[in-house]
Amino acid sequence: MNPFPLEERLFEVLRDGDWPSPAQAWRLDEAGLTAPALVELFESQVLSRQLDLHARRLQGRGEAFYTIGSSGHEGNAAIAAVFRVTDPAFLHYRDAAFLVQRSKQLPGQTPIHDMLLSFAASSEDPISGGRHKVLGSRALNVPPQTSTIASHTPKAVGVAHSFGLWRRLRGDGEWPADSVAICSFGDASFNHSTTQGALNAAAWAAYQGTPMPLVMVCEDNGIGISTPTPAGWIEQSMRGRPGFHYISCDGLDLLDTHHAACEAERLARRFKQPVFLHMHCVRLMGHAGSDAQQAYLSAKQIKAAEARDPLLYSAGLLVRHGVLDAEAIQALYHQLGERVARVAEVAIRAPKLETAEAVMASIVPPHRPDRRQPVEAEVDETPATMARLLSQSLYRLMAAYPHLIMAGQDIGRKGGVYGVTQRLQAKYGAHRIIDTLLDEQSILGLGIGLAHNGFVPIVEIQFLAYLHNAEDQLRGEAATLSFFSQGQYTNPMVIRIAGLGYQKGFGGHFHNDNALAVLRDIPGILVACPSNAADAVGLLQEAVRLADEEQRVVVMLEPIALYHSRDLIEEGDQRWSFADPGPEHRLAVGSLGQWGEGRDLAIVTYGNSVYLTHQAWERLKARGIQLRIIDLRWLTALDHDAIQRRVADCAQILCVDECRRSGSVSEEIITGLVERGMESRRLHRLTAEDSFIPLGPSATVTMPSVEAIVEQAERLVAECPVNARGEQPS
Repeated sequence: MNPFPLEERLFEVLRDGDWPSPAQAWRLDEAGLTAPALVELFESQVLSRQLDLHARRLQGRGEAFYTIGSSGHEGNAAIAAVFRVTDPAFLHYRDAAFLVQRSKQLPGQTPIHDMLLSFAASSEDPISGGRHKVLGSRALNVPPQTSTIASHTPKAVGVAHSFGLWRRLRGDGEWPADSVAICSFGDASFNHSTTQGALNAAAWAAYQGTPMPLVMVCEDNGIGISTPTPAGWIEQSMRGRPGFHYISCDGLDLLDTHHAACEAERLARRFKQPVFLHMHCVRLMGHAGSDAQQAYLSAKQIKAAEARDPLLYSAGLLVRHGVLDAEAIQALYHQLGERVARVAEVAIRAPKLETAEAVMASIVPPHRPDRRQPVEAEVDETPATMARLLSQSLYRLMAAYPHLIMAGQDIGRKGGVYGVTQRLQAKYGAHRIIDTLLDEQSILGLGIGLAHNGFVPIVEIQFLAYLHNAEDQLRGEAATLSFFSQGQYTNPMVIRIAGLGYQKGFGGHFHNDNALAVLRDIPGILVACPSNAADAVGLLQEAVRLADEEQRVVVMLEPIALYHSRDLIEEGDQRWSFADPGPEHRLAVGSLGQWGEGRDLAIVTYGNSVYLTHQAWERLKARGIQLRIIDLRWLTALDHDAIQRRVADCAQILCVDECRRSGSVSEEIITGLVERGMESRRLHRLTAEDSFIPLGPSATVTMPSVEAIVEQAERLVAECPVNARGEQPS
C-alpha cells in the first residue's frame, strides 16, 4: 500500500481522466506560455513533490532532519519562470518548486542534489554547509531564509529601495539596478507584525513616489499550522491599499499564475512600484513532518484539500492542451521520483559537520577590499563633547565612503534627538541621510536590505528600549545570514543606539534603558560603548571599517548622559571635553583604555561608569588610595587575557557595571578572571539592580553612583591588609 495518499490520488486521476477544472480557461499563448514551457513547469512541480515525499522517507530512516515541505504550493514555479535569475528572491520555506524552476535559467545547476544535501544536513550542502535546511543559492540569487516568522520581509523592502539608490549614485551593487525584489510568505505570516510593518513601509515609500520595485507574494493556503485564515481576509486587507497594486491568482492553475506573475513583474519593473501578488493554494501533508493534521482537521477536510492538489490541475492542463497524455505524465512522474531516490542515496553519505569549530566557521563573514576613498578633512582640535565629535566623524565618514547610507527616525531635517546628525542631510542629501518612518523593524530591515546590495548602512535606533520592538531583525536575520550561507551572503552594518541611564531631566524606563543582555548573547554581533568623546570617534570609525572591510554587524551603544557632558568635577572645568583625534584614529576590538597605575584597586568598567569612577577617583585620591581605571570600550569579543594582564598586579578588582546585575558584562569579566586563576576573594562587583529605571528624583537610585563607588572602594582597600606589592595600602 502506498503510504502517500497524494500519489494514489494522482494515479487514480491519471487512470480515470477525472481532471479537476481550473476556474478560468486560459489559452497557452494568452497566459504567456508555450507547450514546452508548460512541460518544464510541470517537471519543476513534480521534482518539488518528489523531494517532499523522499524527505519523509529519509526522515523515517533517520537520514533527514527537517521535513517542512512545499506540497500544495508548487504553483510558485510559474512565478519563478517570469522573473530574471538576477532578481533577488527572499523565499517562503514552501518554495522548493520556485528554486527548482529558477535553476533552469542557469546552466550547470544541480538543485536535486543540493536540496537533498540540505535535507541530510551535510557539510557539502552548497548554501548552508549543513547548518539548516534552507532554500538558497548564491548563483541563483536566493539568500537563505530561516524559519523565523516573516523576518525576511523588511529586508526585501530595503533591497527594493537599494536599486534606486545605486541608480542615483551611479554605482554598482550586488544586483543590476533594474532588478525587482521578490519576497514570498504564507497567509499566516501575513498577520505577523513584521510583515505588516514591511508592507506599510513599502506602501509609505511608494505613496510618496519613492521607487520600490518589489513583488510581495502571499501564498495563501488558508491555514497557519492549525488556525484557519478567515475567508477573504487577505484580499480585503490588501485590495485598494494605498501604494500597492493588488493581483490575485489561482496557484493551482499554472496558466493563471503565470499570467498574473507577468503582470506583477511588468508593474514592478517598469513603474518601480510594489505589487502584492496573492496566490491562492493549498497545504498538503500537514504543516511539517511532525505535524499530525488529523488532530485538528476532519478526514473530510483533509480529503477535500487533497482533491485540490496542484499536480492534478497541471496534469489536466497538459492533457487538455494536447501537450502530454496520461501515460507520458505518469512515466515522467516515476522517472523523476527514481532520479530523486538515486541522488538521495549519494547525498546521505556525504560528510556532516563534526566539530564546534566547523559549525561556527561561518559566523564571522569573510573580508573584502577596503573601499574607502582618500579625502582631505580639516580636524578641529578644539576640545568638544561626544555629540560634537561624533557629528564631525560622521561628516568625514560620509565623504570617505560614498557607499555609506544613514537611516533613522528624525536623523535628517531634525539632526537627531541629540543633535549628532545635524547638517548631514544638507550636505549629503536626503537620499543618503534618510528620514525613516517610525518603525524599528523597518529601520533595521532597511539597513539589512541596503547591506545585502553592497551599501554600508549606519542605522539609528532612537533609544535602546525601542530596540526590543525589533531585536529579531538582528538575532534572526542580520547575525545569521553569514552563518546560514557560509559567508556567501552578508549584511554588514553599523547600528547606532542612544541608551543607558543617568540622563538628566528626561528619565523613565523608555529613555534610560540599561538592558544589554539582549545584544551581548547574539553570536557574531560586536558591541562598542564609548565613555568619552575621543573614544567615541575611535570606536565609530573602527565600526565602519569593520563593516566595510570585515563585513561585520556592529552596534555602537552611545551613552545619552555623556553626549553633552563637558565638565567632570566643577562647572566649567572642561575635563570631559576632548580634542578630535582625527580620521585615522580607530580603536580595535578588545582594545582597553586605562587611567592611572595604582595598585590598591583596579576598577574595570565602561560607558557612564567610567565618568562616575573618575569623579570618585578625586575623593579616593584624597584618602591616599591608589587607583587604576580600565575602560572596556568593547562589550563583546572581550580580550580576557588582556584584562587579566591589566589588573593582575592590583590588590583588589572591582567591576562597576551600570547595567542589570543578571546577565551583565560584569558576570563575564569576573568569570574570565577566575578562569585565569585569580582568587575570587579579590574580585567584586558593583552593578545596577535588576530593575527598570523610574522617573524623577529616583531615576538613578537603582544604578551605581559616585558615592557607592567611593564607599565600596574604601571598604575593599581597608579589608585588604596588603596590596599586590606586599605593602600596607597608602
